[in-house]
Amino acid sequence: MTAMTTRLTKDGRKVSLLGYGAMRLPTVDGLNAAGRVGGKPIPGTSRADIDQKLLDSQVKYMLDQGVTYFDTSPAYCMGRSETHLGRALKASGYARGAYMLATKLSNFAPQQFPLDECRKMFEKSLEYLKTDYIDNYLLHSVGNGGFKMFSQRYLENGALDWCLKLRQEKRIRNLGFSFHGDPKVFEWCLDHHGEYKWDFCQIQMNYVDWRHAKEVNARNLDAKYLYERLTALKIPIVVMEPLLGGRLARYNYAIAKELVPLDPEATLAKWALRFCGTFPNVTTILSGMTRTEHIEENVVTCSPMKPCSETELAALERAAVALLRLNTIPCNCCNYCMPCPYGLDIPAIFTFRNTVLTSKTRPTAREALRMYAKAVPEDLRRAEHCTGCGRCNPHCPQSIDIPKELASIDAWIDTLKNAEAAR
Repeated sequence: MTAMTTRLTKDGRKVSLLGYGAMRLPTVDGLNAAGRVGGKPIPGTSRADIDQKLLDSQVKYMLDQGVTYFDTSPAYCMGRSETHLGRALKASGYARGAYMLATKLSNFAPQQFPLDECRKMFEKSLEYLKTDYIDNYLLHSVGNGGFKMFSQRYLENGALDWCLKLRQEKRIRNLGFSFHGDPKVFEWCLDHHGEYKWDFCQIQMNYVDWRHAKEVNARNLDAKYLYERLTALKIPIVVMEPLLGGRLARYNYAIAKELVPLDPEATLAKWALRFCGTFPNVTTILSGMTRTEHIEENVVTCSPMKPCSETELAALERAAVALLRLNTIPCNCCNYCMPCPYGLDIPAIFTFRNTVLTSKTRPTAREALRMYAKAVPEDLRRAEHCTGCGRCNPHCPQSIDIPKELASIDAWIDTLKNAEAAR
């Protein structure tokens, strides 16, 4: 294996193309900081302790292999991510200047809007991450909740102006934002680039959202548009959700049919990462890697990164269209909808539904019911327990109508049960 591919930040600093997203940290029960479905780790509800020993070894391995970008948030892993990532980086023995740290102003709740609360959140981030400065500081998920919410979180309270002072004081080195949602907010941020001089922007980008994000939700902006707008302003891009919460990494016959003939040995995850790495204004691709084997695989993919050819890009576009035809639920397992006040494991239920839809052959009613029992055991609350309260909806970056989808799944499960009973 040769050296990790690197790109240049706006200030000319080298950074690894592969970045670590500390959103799904491993836990001592063998899952991740957010749970498991069907025997495989995905975001859910695990509250077990973070496996610090395993995390330490993973972070050390990544640094040894040239991964130099680590992204976290006060909101990740039920508030535990910064603390455990900070410990792992400290234990690695690497000097602070050997890697870049990214964290966020994750002031989602109204009680966190006041500027004093924003200041406290920032100081806690420094404490937990065991550092006296942040390389990349982000306004977290701007656009989610619309322009009014954006204004309350960052403008009316003076938080954005305060962030500019932090940058001037070198307590943060670069200021950016992650974008989900309302196009008006994205356009406002770019229209005010001359005033705020954004150092980077974090966007959801993958070969499905490149041309089809608006098809999934009319509120979305296609990643191609986001990329081109940012590139025109010379704002470097950090990619999130290159694997769509794992949907582009898990086996999917419709996708595999297009991609396997081009490279039978390549995993689906490799294809997704290569797509993002093909675009030169992408400085870093974040992957929320829980398992060591996934870290190792992604390191190999990016050491060095092989850009996609025009033929391969065309195949990836066909794969995207094939996936969309399956009408899967666009859940990226970010876990922002959790915990459900009525105990439902929403990501687990949605992942089960998508797994059925993406199987090479459609399972029988009996097989599907067995998959449901394995994915969402009896001791967890299933789709039929949804009350339709809607408390989850405002938190979903993908704007999924969660109660509506759960009701649809519940009705489908009833149909399966009736079909099985009639046998």
